[in-house]
This record gives sequence, C-alpha cells and structure tokens, in this order.
Amino acid sequence: MLEKGQPTGEVAVLAKAQGFLKSEASVKAARGMSHFGEHAIGWFGLGVLGAVVDKKRRKDWLVASAGVVGAHAASIAVKRVVRRPRPDHPSVEVLVGTPSKLSFPSSHATSTTAAAVLYSGLTGRNLVPALVPPMLASRLVLGVHYPTDVLAGAALGGLVGGLIRRKLKKNP
Repeated sequence: MLEKGQPTGEVAVLAKAQGFLKSEASVKAARGMSHFGEHAIGWFGLGVLGAVVDKKRRKDWLVASAGVVGAHAASIAVKRVVRRPRPDHPSVEVLVGTPSKLSFPSSHATSTTAAAVLYSGLTGRNLVPALVPPMLASRLVLGVHYPTDVLAGAALGGLVGGLIRRKLKKNP
C-alpha cells in the first residue's frame, strides 16, 4: 500500500537513513552485498570453503554452514507468519529486486549475523563488527527493509549463531 504525504515513524527513519547513506558507491556495494547474501548462498559458500581449507575442523565448518542456512530458514518462517510488507512510500527509493514482498525480519541480516557469530568462533577473530553493520546498512540504502527489520534479523541471527556456536564449543 502506497502511503502518501510526509513520511512518519519508521518510514521517516528509513528515508532519512537512505538519504544520508546513499551514494553511487554505497548503492553499488549494497547491491553486491545483496547478491552475495541472497538465500545465504555467499555465507554458506564461505563456510564450505572453510571446511575444505581447515581439514582439522571440517565438521565444525560444515555444522556452522548448516547453521547459517538454518538461521536463514528461521527468518523465512518468521516472515511468513508476520507478513509485514516491504517499504512502499514515495520518500523511499527501492534500488534492488527482492524475491518476496515480505520484510520482517531481514533474512540478509539474519544469515550475515549468524555467519559472523559462527565463523568468528572458528577463525578466532570477532567478525561481527566488520560484517554485520555494513549488511544492515545495505538493506536500508537499498530501501528494502525498515530499521526494525534489520535489527530483528540481526537478533535472530545472533541467537541462532550463538546457540550453535555454544554447541560447537561443547563438542571439541
């Protein structure tokens, strides 16, 4: 449903964020991240690569990769229950296509956060600050999610990733 007039609430926040963050370079980067994160395929691929390279912890990398896909699946399930439509207001420019019209939570935010949490445990480096904020911002730059969509997605991904990471630590 197209809202008319001045944006309010989350639409106003999204429009302001998009106006502040949007540039030719940020849109190009955001589109690249969008394609990489679509259906969690890029994060899954990196996990499989980790399994190939780190033979000693191959099983852990494969479990982590499956966890990323599981987090993505959980976000799709929540989307289908909540059924929140994507932003649709003249003040928000949609700059990329999406596989569905459902917005809450952001599956990109979910799978990225799960990957960052899980792969941090396997690499020994905190990947969350480097991976999560750019992906969350990219969804706002592209105008395909409200701020609460990306925050909820990050929370869901953090929860799933954290639970699986804890399990991996218990089973050395």
